[in-house]
Amino acid sequence: MLPLEKKVLEHIKPSLEEKEKLEQTAGYLMKRVIQIAKRESITDAKVQLVGSAARNTWITGTHDLDIFISFDPTLPREKLEEYGLFIGHELAKEARSWEEGYAEHPYTKMNYAGFDVDIVPCYRVTDASRIISAVDRTPFHNRFIKERIKGLEDDVLLLKQFMKAGRIYGSELKTRGFSGYLTELLIIHYGSFKNVLEAASAWEPNQKIEFLKPTKEFSEPLQVIDPTDAGRNVAAALSLDKFCLFIDLCRQYLEEPKESYFSRKIANPLSDGEIIQRMNKRTSSIIVLKFQSPKIVEDILYPQLFKMQKSVEALLEKQDFHPIKSGIWVGKDVVLTIELENAQIATVKKHRGPPVWVKQHAEMFREKYTDRTDVFAFYIEGGKYVAEVPRKYTTASILLENEIYNCSLGKQVAKSIKKGYEILSGENILQIKDINYRAFLNEFL
Repeated sequence: MLPLEKKVLEHIKPSLEEKEKLEQTAGYLMKRVIQIAKRESITDAKVQLVGSAARNTWITGTHDLDIFISFDPTLPREKLEEYGLFIGHELAKEARSWEEGYAEHPYTKMNYAGFDVDIVPCYRVTDASRIISAVDRTPFHNRFIKERIKGLEDDVLLLKQFMKAGRIYGSELKTRGFSGYLTELLIIHYGSFKNVLEAASAWEPNQKIEFLKPTKEFSEPLQVIDPTDAGRNVAAALSLDKFCLFIDLCRQYLEEPKESYFSRKIANPLSDGEIIQRMNKRTSSIIVLKFQSPKIVEDILYPQLFKMQKSVEALLEKQDFHPIKSGIWVGKDVVLTIELENAQIATVKKHRGPPVWVKQHAEMFREKYTDRTDVFAFYIEGGKYVAEVPRKYTTASILLENEIYNCSLGKQVAKSIKKGYEILSGENILQIKDINYRAFLNEFL
């Protein structure tokens, strides 16, 4: 381990006092789960701590506790949800704040004594291939990692921090990066933080890591077969871009190790003058679509937003506005920001027809365009008929305003846009004052 990596560990490794507080808090909450279950005659309930807190692979300051209450598989689903929520709600009476979350079934999320706690009901199945609910496999993941991670915890912490700094950590659909479980499996498979980076620097799409022989084919760029379920790819959520970004970061770090690879840089919000200066330097055009953020969970929201982003870009490209790039920022509002080569284009458009010698199609094309009064010119170029025709849209903002509902938006995003939206272009984007959006613009521009 490099001296700089040992230095990083000093900053990210939880202190003894922090570990003791976590253990005491987790122990108390699990004890309360059993007490509440017994009081209500829910005799079958068993409780365990899972996740990084249970495996000693959590970074200081990340106070997350995942407490699973398991029930016999014969218990009806509605009773599982009822018991799980009841116990969670009773525990939440001692919390600072709480809310219901929803994965495949509802669970309780709360903040207790500075810890973000999830109280999740699951079925106590005998084999991960026989799960009834998606969360049922988590205890199997926990057991597999705990049995193999001893002595490698520091390497996991380094890899997690490296990924966090590179903005590729997290398997939620907002990030589409590496999950904590995947990170631990990589360390177990390759043996150390350094070995993971060296191996990953040579990865190519369709990279396979098989803890078990897979029972089906996968198409994702990284395929890590779940050691508890041969039909599951642990890296299914990882996007191609995040996969490639990790490869790039590994190569850079191995070439010249720096402590900065473990610290996430936070962009400062841009002032009006700085935004104008950046835009003038790029001499491109900026257009934004702004609407109220739908009140739905992120894993439902972000796929819809990415779908919208792709569809809007395709619309602009089809109409010759040539997007350079786009980005999505989410706060109270959603702001889709698109940089274009030009937001205003010529009225005239060159429309090429078939070669003159392809008689039937050539005559049809000629007949169609020579009789139109709005055609600017008609001629032959390179052996083909060419008609110079007027565009339907010459301004990106008008195009978007007229065609937004023809884009693929997703159910909740479409509803939100129908309630009202704004299209801003050029210096009009200065109307958006949110400092977090201004920080996003700093990176975008």
